[in-house]
Amino acid sequence: MFDFDNTERTNLEEMGEFGLIDYISKAVELTEKSTVKGIGDDAAVLDFEGKKTLVSTDLLLEGIHFDLRYVPLKHLGYKA
Repeated sequence: MFDFDNTERTNLEEMGEFGLIDYISKAVELTEKSTVKGIGDDAAVLDFEGKKTLVSTDLLLEGIHFDLRYVPLKHLGYKA
């Protein structure tokens, strides 16, 4: 699992989004039978009693993916 004894910090900007996904996917063991496809870029596929469900999420960082000086919150909500 995670190495909580490691006191060194890694800057997320250095690691990058896909580096973080890779780190988490190596540290997490999928044990739930309903998980068809687990950790990926933005989504997972779950199977609940034969009904497949797609669960999607994404990381949006101010200053990287958007700038609140120019992007109305309504538009940011659509992006998310």
